[in-house]
Amino acid sequence: MADLTHLGVDGAAHMVDVSAKADTAREAVAEGRITMSAEALEAVRAGNIKKGDVLGTARIAGIMAAKKTSELIPLCHPLMLSKIAIAFEFEDHGIRAEARVRLNGPTGVEMEALTAVSVALLTLYDMAKALDKSMVMSDIRLLSKTGGKSGNWHA
Repeated sequence: MADLTHLGVDGAAHMVDVSAKADTAREAVAEGRITMSAEALEAVRAGNIKKGDVLGTARIAGIMAAKKTSELIPLCHPLMLSKIAIAFEFEDHGIRAEARVRLNGPTGVEMEALTAVSVALLTLYDMAKALDKSMVMSDIRLLSKTGGKSGNWHA
């Protein structure tokens, strides 16, 4: 098992010092899904949700969440992100969300991509909950990451 970088020799949690690491181009892609009733899905697709532009609002929420990840996840570094893209795809029983996050820096952006997709899905739920409170968010996962000492990884 790999060493846990966020634990000191005494076992206490700490933020990893990345000051000696070289900046490299890094990207992470994460996805997640929300399933919902046919009625709610059709209302989102048709733009008939009373709260407004569901996908646009969820896209902005995901972007904002990626930028705020270090405020939400205790040991994450604040990062100067260079690209955050949120995309949605309608599926038979719901919507798939994908977040793509990039930077040129000393640490990866996996947590930012996962946070972005999670908050985008939460926002979809919030926007459509008047039509379906039984929506289920699931399958949130990292699809790929590139750059850094550990190299590239794909699910």
